[in-house]
Amino acid sequence: MDIDPQRKTWSNFIKLTTYTSVAIVVVLVLMAIFLL
Repeated sequence: MDIDPQRKTWSNFIKLTTYTSVAIVVVLVLMAIFLL
């Protein structure tokens, strides 16, 4: 069983999730600054 490609996919998934979370937080902060 070859686990290396699966590991790369998992690493990319974690990166994507992290960047998405950061982007959402930034958008929420900007909305709070400009709308409140």
